[in-house]
Amino acid sequence: MSGGRCRGRGVTVGSMEPARTDLDLDAYLARIGWTGDRRPAPTVETLRAVHRAHLMSIPFENLEPLLGSAPSLALPDLEAKLVRSRRGGYCYEHNTLLTAALTALGFGVTGLSGRVRVGAAPGAVRPRTHMLLLVEIPGEERRYVADVGFGSIGSLLEAVPLVAGTEFHDGTRRHRYVREPHPGGLEDLWVFQAFLDGSWQDQYAFTREPCHPSDYVVINWYVATSPRSPFQHSLYVQRATPDRHLSLSGRTLVETGSDGTRKERQLADSDEVLAVLATDFCIELPPDTALPD
Repeated sequence: MSGGRCRGRGVTVGSMEPARTDLDLDAYLARIGWTGDRRPAPTVETLRAVHRAHLMSIPFENLEPLLGSAPSLALPDLEAKLVRSRRGGYCYEHNTLLTAALTALGFGVTGLSGRVRVGAAPGAVRPRTHMLLLVEIPGEERRYVADVGFGSIGSLLEAVPLVAGTEFHDGTRRHRYVREPHPGGLEDLWVFQAFLDGSWQDQYAFTREPCHPSDYVVINWYVATSPRSPFQHSLYVQRATPDRHLSLSGRTLVETGSDGTRKERQLADSDEVLAVLATDFCIELPPDTALPD
């Protein structure tokens, strides 16, 4: 699998209502470039490999909300957009698609929701707007966190066990989970942290309370359509490859190498943004797409 290749064609997505629940697993695995053996029982190695392949093949992007619509979470629409075209999505799209793939591969998957802490003021309590997954592997006592939809350089490259106080090295990235008392007296909060710029930084906090697809439909609609949502007002795109991480926020393009070196430049106009989306992020939009200034 090569993280530098672009696959698929542009497509129009449809209804928000769930339709069929089965995934075209062959098409999905071709999209992410994973050719491992799926015949044995599900394994940690398969989970990690599929997670990494997905993250390095399908970009994070919020173009639907930015252009005035809520992304569909119906599986046929996710297939049309993320699997069969040169498009990406944000957390609900990515992790809903990964849920279907992991389920088809024999894993047990529970959806969770988290409060993003990146960029939040100390003590601020944001709403639960991030989707992540808790994965059960037959015969394994530990459960693993999978999350291919966190649009940040602090995101997981591979699924890791949900255990506190242990540092994980997934590729060139360093992560850990710490626990905090829940303010409501319930089970402790789990806090996902990444080691960035020389220190441990909170990425998001969550509990193990399950979420259902209907919960994500509501949250997705709010995040996509609320005038208070940052996804309504600015472009956010991320793409990971084996040797770098690309980030586009508005017109600011940042390339971070695996050794931590950082390059930043400002794109001149919407035409250059569209060109960079196609060449660097493997995102192809209709030729008449007009991005907001």
